[in-house]
Amino acid sequence: MTSHMNQPFYLRIILALLMASSYSISARAQTYPTDDAVIKQMWELGVENSQTRTLAHELLDVIGPRLSGTAGLSDAQDWALSKYEEWGIPARKEEYGTWIGWEQGILHVDMISPRVTSLEAELLAWSPGTDGPIEGYITVPPGDLSAENVEEWLSSVKGKFVLTSRPEAMCRARQELEEYARPETVERLRDDRRQSSTDWNNRLRPIGDFRSRDARLDSAGVAGLISSRWSGGWGVNKVFSTSSRRAVAVDISCEDYGLLYRLAQSGHTPRLRIEAEANYLGTVPMFNVIGEIRGSEKPDEYVLLGAHLDSWHAATGATDNGTGTLTMLEAMRILRTAYPNPKRTIIVGHWGGEEQGTIGSGSFREDHPEVMDGLQVAFNQDNGTWRFERIEGQGFLASAAHLPKWMAVVPTEISSHITLEVPGAQNNGGSDHTSFLCAQAPSFRLQSPYDEYRQYTWHTNRDTLDKIVFDDLAENATLAAMLAYMASEDPTKMDRSLANLPVSLRSSQPRSWPNCRAPRRSSQ
Repeated sequence: MTSHMNQPFYLRIILALLMASSYSISARAQTYPTDDAVIKQMWELGVENSQTRTLAHELLDVIGPRLSGTAGLSDAQDWALSKYEEWGIPARKEEYGTWIGWEQGILHVDMISPRVTSLEAELLAWSPGTDGPIEGYITVPPGDLSAENVEEWLSSVKGKFVLTSRPEAMCRARQELEEYARPETVERLRDDRRQSSTDWNNRLRPIGDFRSRDARLDSAGVAGLISSRWSGGWGVNKVFSTSSRRAVAVDISCEDYGLLYRLAQSGHTPRLRIEAEANYLGTVPMFNVIGEIRGSEKPDEYVLLGAHLDSWHAATGATDNGTGTLTMLEAMRILRTAYPNPKRTIIVGHWGGEEQGTIGSGSFREDHPEVMDGLQVAFNQDNGTWRFERIEGQGFLASAAHLPKWMAVVPTEISSHITLEVPGAQNNGGSDHTSFLCAQAPSFRLQSPYDEYRQYTWHTNRDTLDKIVFDDLAENATLAAMLAYMASEDPTKMDRSLANLPVSLRSSQPRSWPNCRAPRRSSQ
């Protein structure tokens, strides 16, 4: 390891105690010996000899997307088990429920009139296929659709492809528009977008809400459902699922969707040809992959590393959540070599079904009360590439004592970029750490920057391996291993006393601690 190990360590700590008042300070963290042999070896293994590139290629390029209920997720779980077996780490699959089995084949979407061109498209998750190529004209829900005439309109859509999303007037990323366009142009486009959103929602409301609309159109005999969920970035759409079980449902790029809408509005009604291969495979079991390095002194106390292995399907799920998966997989490899006899038991959870509502991690919470009772701390990672920039104490008062202590031995090349917020206000939610947080078990999120991730890779058709910054991924995995090591070695178990959460802007009342919800263990 290089000379950084002897440099002084400075740590910014935001102390949002949230009792009578809130305040923040910058303080020098308590220093610990920087010649820790385990930390040095972890650096050498994780930063200087990272395996993340090879692992990423195997997971993302070879196996690919990992949608719940598909062979991709099952193959990824078997692959993770094989890696742990190779490294001498006991691991297993734990069944937690079932889901609808589905497989996707090829997809071709072409406009064949008024001119011929292929369109950029993705099949929505769990959509039926087409049984060969099918053709039909585009139709747009009329602006005067109402409860009184919706049945009449539905009787006219049989055999047609229905546009179900609001078209975008411009598919240019907002940051370039704001930099180069005139301010009045930007403001006009914003106003037009707000108004068109209101108009389109009013237009579709008689058909049903977002969840029931696809099924109702499906029952009307449409040939297919055409949607477009633009992410706000160049060429990027967010691609989710459909409730249709007969008519094919596809997402079409912002640019091509706008083309179809403009042609339909001008009277040059487009005709499409779609060929989609997809099969339902009945009900299939769902699993978490659990790896474990048994504790030598306190085996009934636990340090839990976690990341969800499932993804959406329009790309390969590289940053959601391939990078989190690789972080924890690599962290376990590092731990097995540099810290093979931990004081506390170190568990890794590669969760299933996060994209359907943190199902895998929630099931683990319900199925393993002994881990919840004995949990020292959990660390979860679930948002993209770039370095970790923030760790929030999630409202646990004791996080102010433990997190700085654990970070104190981390090399400054890593620690200098990370802000600790302790005890924290629970500002970051929506991922697997909340499955344990709701049980008042210390569960922290290793947070990377969000803006670009939200715009370009989160649940999109562009979430592929080329977006990963491997230097950052190597450091993230190394940090996860170091934090697990320090948490395992800590002579004190983390206290679970809770801070007062901040006042909700909506209710003007202090926010309450989140409650646990029973995980949905079936697609039925």
